[in-house]
Amino acid sequence: MTSTTKIALITGGSRGLGRNTAEHLAKKGVDLVVTYNNNREDADAVVAEARQAGVRAAALKLDTTRTDTFASFGDELRQTLRQTFDRETIDFLVNNAGTGIHKPFAETTEEDFDHLVAIHLKGVFFLTQHLLPMIEDGGRIVNVSSGLARFTLPGYSAYAAMKGGIEVLTRYLAKELGARRISVNTIAPGAIETDFGGGVVRENAHVNEMVAATTAMGRAGLPDDIGGALSSLLVGEFGWMTGQRIEVSGGQNI
Repeated sequence: MTSTTKIALITGGSRGLGRNTAEHLAKKGVDLVVTYNNNREDADAVVAEARQAGVRAAALKLDTTRTDTFASFGDELRQTLRQTFDRETIDFLVNNAGTGIHKPFAETTEEDFDHLVAIHLKGVFFLTQHLLPMIEDGGRIVNVSSGLARFTLPGYSAYAAMKGGIEVLTRYLAKELGARRISVNTIAPGAIETDFGGGVVRENAHVNEMVAATTAMGRAGLPDDIGGALSSLLVGEFGWMTGQRIEVSGGQNI
């Protein structure tokens, strides 16, 4: 490894789009720190795969709804960076961790709403704030949103509202962090075949066909569609692009 090797922190990097992004970054020579909430075994598998690809990697436990743990997480991250990477900073932050619900507006409870706020909006806001001193000047932040912030499907009002908030926050972060040359962008996936939301797009043939019928490219998205795009935002020549929303949906509902 050389001193020019970049380090990415991916929240929710043990599964789904976070894991796929980690795989793509490892192939591109980026060192990794992935966080997981419950499944240490999956996180360890991501680390093992990254090491096989020739990069350094570590997994840390993090519940992004627990803002009271962010300071101690930062301390653990600093220690891990020193011990595993001989560094004290990261270059890239991917705010990916999340969950979703599918409920009509009239049936969404305050508990449902508060949980989504905690993980998708409050958690992203304050975790990024805590990590700012550890992000290199000239670094890059990518916040994961959703195509649902642009088009509407019944049952996703609360989830989509959180993602709309993330897209606004992204623009503000881009403005305020520009002096440090830190770019901040949003990537907004369309419907993807993962285990997200109970795996409905992947497992439910009717839903999959509906998505394909409303997508310009004629199919639902695959994890590689997002992992490839997101990793390219981090390691590609996009340093002059900031405050932007990039939708990767195959042209869903255009």
